[in-house]
Amino acid sequence: MKIVLARIDDRLIHGQVATVWAKVTGCERIIVCDDDVAADTIRATLLKQVAPPGIKSSVVSVDKAIRVYNNPKYENDKCLLLFTNPTSVLRMVEGGVDIKSVNVGGMSFKEGKRQITNAVSVDDKDVESFKKLSEKGIEIEFRKVDTDKRVNLMEIIK
Repeated sequence: MKIVLARIDDRLIHGQVATVWAKVTGCERIIVCDDDVAADTIRATLLKQVAPPGIKSSVVSVDKAIRVYNNPKYENDKCLLLFTNPTSVLRMVEGGVDIKSVNVGGMSFKEGKRQITNAVSVDDKDVESFKKLSEKGIEIEFRKVDTDKRVNLMEIIK
């Protein structure tokens, strides 16, 4: 599998992903990698239906995403990986998935989280996962769309 973008955006497949990131990356497949979303059949079905025309979409658990990554059947697929949180990204990396950069587009504000940008809110678990990813040499950059200036999210978290 060729990962063309790993993105954290808890809205998952929406306008920015469907109209901007899918085109910019030239992805052939969008894979939502999230245990809770994969277990929610209604949400998973809706997400599979909103992928841009001509782009395959899947909604799978993190463990299944790791298996798919290692399956030779998909070795030439250009994939955009979507996550709702950095903990799932960390699990993928620890499972052997070669992610070099993570684009953070949006993590909504909820009870127990603090807002660090206009579109990103984190809790202690998120911060810890971001730090571990960064320690592994993985770039953590914040941009809503491709034309936005890259911002190193780790400089904001510190």
